[in-house]
Parts: sequence; C-alpha cells; structure tokens
Amino acid sequence: MRSPFNRHAVWQIATDAVLIAAAWTLAWLLRFDQGRPVYYNHYLDWQIILAVVGIQLTVFALAGFYNRWWRYVSTRDMWAALRGVCLASLATFVIFTLFEFHPARVPKGVWFIDLLLCLAFVAGSRLLARTLIERPLPGQVVVRGKEAIVVGAGDAAQLVIKEMLRNPTLGYTPIGIVDDDPRKRNLRLHGIRVLGTTADLPRVIRDRRPDEILIAMPSASGEVRGRIVEAARTGGLPVKTLPGLAELVSGDSGLATQLRPVEVEDVLGREPVEVDLEAIAGYVSNEVVMVTGAGGSIGSELCRQLSRLGPTRLVLVDNSEPALFEIDRELARERGFLSGVAIVADVKDGVRMRQVFESHRPGVIFHAAAYKHVAMMETNPLEAVRNNTLGTRTVADVAVEFGAKRFVLVSTDKAANPQTIMGQSKALCEWIVETWGHRADVPTRFVAVRFGNVLGSSGSVIPIFRRQIARGGPVTVTHPEMTRFFMTIPEAVQLVVQAGAIAERGQVYVLDMGDPVRIMDLAENMIRLSGKEPGSEIAIQVIGPAPGEKLHEVLVGEGEVVSASPHPKIQRIARPPVEGAWLDEELAVLERLVDSGDAAALVEQLRRIVADPRRVAAAVPASGWDDASPASLADAGQTLAP
Repeated sequence: MRSPFNRHAVWQIATDAVLIAAAWTLAWLLRFDQGRPVYYNHYLDWQIILAVVGIQLTVFALAGFYNRWWRYVSTRDMWAALRGVCLASLATFVIFTLFEFHPARVPKGVWFIDLLLCLAFVAGSRLLARTLIERPLPGQVVVRGKEAIVVGAGDAAQLVIKEMLRNPTLGYTPIGIVDDDPRKRNLRLHGIRVLGTTADLPRVIRDRRPDEILIAMPSASGEVRGRIVEAARTGGLPVKTLPGLAELVSGDSGLATQLRPVEVEDVLGREPVEVDLEAIAGYVSNEVVMVTGAGGSIGSELCRQLSRLGPTRLVLVDNSEPALFEIDRELARERGFLSGVAIVADVKDGVRMRQVFESHRPGVIFHAAAYKHVAMMETNPLEAVRNNTLGTRTVADVAVEFGAKRFVLVSTDKAANPQTIMGQSKALCEWIVETWGHRADVPTRFVAVRFGNVLGSSGSVIPIFRRQIARGGPVTVTHPEMTRFFMTIPEAVQLVVQAGAIAERGQVYVLDMGDPVRIMDLAENMIRLSGKEPGSEIAIQVIGPAPGEKLHEVLVGEGEVVSASPHPKIQRIARPPVEGAWLDEELAVLERLVDSGDAAALVEQLRRIVADPRRVAAAVPASGWDDASPASLADAGQTLAP
C-alpha cells in the first residue's frame, strides 16, 4: 500500500482540504442567498471549518483516497470517491449532532448542498488532473511522440489508446481510429474519434497525415492485415501491430508495449488457432513432465507453455548446453518458473537416459529432439538415423521401462511419402510410436503429431530471407512454384499439447496447416515489408531445389486415411500398423550399419525399409483403420490395446 505521507499524497491532501473548505463555505452561501441569519455565522469561523476539513480528510484517508495517483484515476475510482464523500458527510453530520458545536443546528439543506458540492469538487479535481496530463493543450497539434492512426475499435484498441494517453514514455499520440464495423463511425474511444472503416484508410492517411499506423486487432486474419499494410505502404508509412492471440496471451507486459513491426507471419492469411490449454492440460498438471530437445525452437516453446500448466517438475533435456542454458534461464528469471531441471544429455545414450528417468520418473514425455535440416541430413545419413530414429527408440524404450503415462512424438510432414534421409528417419520414428502404442501389455499411451514448417524456427526460410534482405539481396528461392505449409511456433505447440490430451493409443495426428504458401510470394512480401521493391531494389534469384527436396510438401501420405478428431484443427491418420517384430529386426540392422559407419549401405537399407514396410493388413478399411474390429486386427497378427 502506498504511504499516505509521500509527495503525491501530501499534494492530494492539501488540495482536498481546500476543496472541502470551499464546499462547506459555498453551501452556506447558496442556502442563504438572501442573507444568512447572524446566529449561523459561527459555522463559518475558521475553527469550525478546520473541524469539518479534519473529519472529512480522515474519512477520505481511511477510504483509501490517497493510495492512488490521480493521473491513473478510473471509473472504479469515481465510485470509490462517491462512497468516500458520502461517508465523510455522514461522519460530519453525526459528529455535529452528537457534539453540540452551536445552539443553532445546521440546516438540512446545508448538509445536502455540501454533499453535492464536495462530491463535484473531489471527483472533478481528479478528472481534471487526468485530463490535463493526457490531453493536448489548446492549439497543440502533437502532444508527444508520433501521431498514430489506430486500426481497430475493440477491447484491445481501447486498452492500447488508454495506455498511450496516460503513458508519455510510449511516444505515441492517437489522432484517429478506423474499424471494420461501419456502425462505429464517429464514435469515440477515450476521446479519439472513429474516422471510418478500414476501407477508408487510404483517405484517412491522406487527410490526417499520421506518422504511423498501429494495428490493434489481435484476432485479425492475415488477409485483413495485408490490406492494411498495403494501404500504409502506399502512403509511405510504417506499420506496427499487436501480436496474434497466441503470442499475446503468453506476453507479460502491457498491450501497448507489445506493439511491434508487422512481420510476414502476420500477413500469411492464417486464421488464429484457438486452444484452451488450461482446459485440456489435466494430463500435465501435477505431473513430472520431460521435454527432449528442450533448447530447440519447438522444445523451448513447449517448455514455455507447459510451465504455465502446473507440472510439479519440468525436466529439460538437450545436448546443446548453450540452448539449454537460455531456456532454463528464461523460465526461472523471466517467467518465474522455479520447478525446471536442466539436464545436458544425449537421447542417443541409453545409459544416460535411464539415469535421467531413474532420478526424475517423468510421467509425460514430449520428444522433440531431432535433426531437422533436410540438406544437411542428406550428407550426414549416419547421424540422421542415429539421432532421429535410434534416439526415438531409446527414449521410447526407457519410457515404457519406467512406466511413463504418455509419450508424445513431435513429427514432421517430411515423414509423409518420405524422399529424403531426414523424412525417412522420422517416418521410422512414427512407426516406433505406433508399434509401442498398439501393444496391449504396455500401459504408456504413445502418440505422434505431424506438422509442417514453423515460422521463425532455427534454419527455416524466413530467418534466411531476413538475413539476405538485410544484406541487400539477392533473396534465393529454390523454385518459382515451390510451396510450403507454415504455422507459428506457439500455434504448433498448443496443438501438440492438445493432441497429447486426445492421445488415442498408437495414433498419428496431423495438424491443420491451412493452405500452402508459395515461397516466391513469401519472398516478395518480406521484401515489401522491409520497405523495398522486389526485383528493382532487391533481386530474387532462383537457385533450384536441393537434393531430394519436394516441390510441394504433403501432410498425408499414400495409403493413409484422414478422419476427424475432437479438435477441428487436428486430424487423425489411419493406416495399417507396422509389424512390431519386423520393425525391431530392421532397426537392429540399421543400428549395426550406423555403428560400422557404412553410410552407403545405411542409405540403401533405409530406403528399402520405408518403401516396403511390413504391415499387419494389406489395406485400410474404407471407414479408416481405427474402425476395424479387434477380431480383424487379431486375425491380421496384431493385437491392439483397448
């Protein structure tokens, strides 16, 4: 609680004392405007006025008037002022009634007028103080900083405008608003007028000549943001935006301080993914949760979001000490999560993994550790199989050995119809999860989650393009018609956690990535967002696909049937399960080839396995494999757990 004797409180008390005295004096003058009887003059003596001021200031202090700064006065504070003034007037009336200050009683009209005047003075002084701080002086064009047009007139916009008006350090003065809803035209938010719709933005820019455009619509689609950016670019203005809902929720600061320059992620046209993590994360709360690859793009975001869901302990495993250090420090120092345990370990090391499980006994495992760069894995096939495939087998085996409740594999769209070493190694990871999940004697629930590129992840195309644009180009594109699926990292991780909650045994899920994005369009948009023109100011160079790189990625492979799941953005993939005994034999062969260092034989063996997996049935039922009866599965030589 703020001390009543600080500088601001002393100034407020002195002001209120003058206002109380003025209200008391003016109440008598108004009540007896034709001349006051002389026997009432005693009530205007300085001793009586001091008594009234002392009584009412005491009540004001007890009511918490001086625990607030006037510049931050709100509607709630106004109601508190009403209660405080009424209590102060009541206290004065009671004291004057109980203790006879003068034989002639104070007329009832004086008490009523004093109450109204005191309320008007006290509330009005606070509103005036805030108005003088927040509003420009007469004749001023700019109060402070940059003049901005705010796009959006919803809750987020009004909070942003309110913060700009009361916080000079932000360096912004809102001078107008545009909004999609034409019914809001000429309405005002905190005194700032809605000048038109977003379609009117070019005209508003011409008429008002702002310094910047601020998008305050967290749920706006990429298409809407794109139109706003284009209008601002035509007018030569920079654009800032509030982040999307997923990013906004995870932020720790005020809305206005989260404004940032518009990035290509904001204009890709994706609709925001809505996941209520707290509602579906019962399997995480009060559990020891382990994240492998915790220092990577996906792993670190998993740690951030899981830390909000109440695990008793979060075990962070990674073999990259710098990356692990960064996420561990962020959780502890920036997010106040003190139940994290950072462990430098390699998922390929079975002995070390058993030590970790023995020490911490994780109940839920998110396995995100993997080598992911396609071109690099083409030239390093031994490490691709060692880390991705055999590492997944090691962690899965140890999870079963120690009775973990749930195992969630982070997979990739490269595992669908895999043509590269990286994709083939991840396809085998999915098979490992499926075969363990389909065993009736294993209590651990295994699930794999497959998705495409995540925006801004290490080594992805967007950071590469940014560096090339910063150097002045050229921006290198592999093929004019190449497309890729994209999703933000927070979106992908939220859906991974959601899929872990659904967690049917041995199931592979695929995330709805929206429509594929043409990489050439992506490059052109990023160049324009940087303030340059593609082709004329920054060149785009077509360099051709890397070995094994697909022109168009797919999320669902041949022979796979897609069906709905309880979440609209997550789909189930149905396919005949792989024979567990056959897979164990093939993994043993791969392990021997890795140990011997025979890369050529390993590549050939890997392609043969992926091209012709031995499955328990020849075809998927028309309604999906999950609808097949347990008897038919048993006849096929595989028993699914109930």
